[in-house]
Amino acid sequence: MNLSKQPAPIGIFDSGYGGLTIFEKIQKHLPKYDYIYLGDNARAPYGTRSFEVVYEYTLQCVKKLFDLGCHLVILACNTASAKALRSIQQNDLPNIDSTRRVLGIIRPTAEIIGEITKSKYVGLLGTSGTIQSNSYPMEVAKIYPDLNIVSHACPMWVPLIENGEHLSEGADFFIKKDINLLLSKNDKIDTLILGCTHYPLILNKIQKYLPTNVNIISQGDIVAKSLKNYLQRHPEIEIKCSKNAQTEFLTTESADKFNVSATLFLNKKINAKHINIV
Repeated sequence: MNLSKQPAPIGIFDSGYGGLTIFEKIQKHLPKYDYIYLGDNARAPYGTRSFEVVYEYTLQCVKKLFDLGCHLVILACNTASAKALRSIQQNDLPNIDSTRRVLGIIRPTAEIIGEITKSKYVGLLGTSGTIQSNSYPMEVAKIYPDLNIVSHACPMWVPLIENGEHLSEGADFFIKKDINLLLSKNDKIDTLILGCTHYPLILNKIQKYLPTNVNIISQGDIVAKSLKNYLQRHPEIEIKCSKNAQTEFLTTESADKFNVSATLFLNKKINAKHINIV
């Protein structure tokens, strides 16, 4: 069987677990499609790694999803979208297979932000890697050059979540501190982008320490609606996506560990498989 010709699942890639918050919304909006979720948990987190390493790891995982037949891969990871997407799209896809597609999650978020903010000042919280990449300000500037992005890195948030401490009182200290540091940079912020796929798990705590006039932008629904629109606009890609409402979960770490931790993000039991990337 020639996998390059057969309809196949949509690939969803993340460095770890956070992309499950994106996958959950995609599956909700597009339930008939098949999916392969690949978490590179053995090499996570990506947020503190260099551009070169994130690009190398992301490309390896994209190629693995292509090997599994996927024609379309979503980088459900802000760090990978920020540090690797453009190079993969422009430099690698033409040599690998120009008919396949790799999409990120920063562009869909940037596209809608101008419709929400009134003050034209938008806060951005994310990992150090996402903030240092400057990808959000660059993408937003292409569409809304009059908007101002005020950024702040939150290095403690992902470890708190992945260690199951995000609901503790100790987590409040860091969440409140980082939000206050962001708001101290500009008092006109009226919209906040959660630029990390883990952050929806602490949405209630974030809301607790934000002024009530600040709108929070969480990426899951935005990315899902953007993907639905993309498939409608690109029938040549849509027809290559299989539709049996099935999902396979793969991880480069222990499958048992992934199954336990994934329940934090999906609130349901899953049965993941271990996979070697290289």
